Amino acid sequence: MFDRKYSVFVDDNYHYGDESERVAHGKFRKLDDAIAACRKITRDSLRSFYEPGMTVDKLKAQWLLFGDDPFIRGSDVSVPFSARQYLSEELCQQILAERIESRSRPD
Repeated sequence: MFDRKYSVFVDDNYHYGDESERVAHGKFRKLDDAIAACRKITRDSLRSFYEPGMTVDKLKAQWLLFGDDPFIRGSDVSVPFSARQYLSEELCQQILAERIESRSRPD
């Protein structure tokens, strides 16, 4: 059995600083896998806030107020992931475009 050295946790921005609201997401052997999990959590959280006609600024604001904020703890001194840094205008534009496209497809 291998030692899983990277743990992903999720705080929610609504309860910022309240560790009792923290959720353990999973453990990963590779840093790349832990980062991929954090990116997916962030994207899924952004998708959950989508509303028709929403702007990039509104999506970002919703995430900053209420979104899932994943982070990594590991054996390394510095773990290179920040959902706030990952949350770019381009990412929000991608999320809005994919949600608009998925809503326009017939069932």
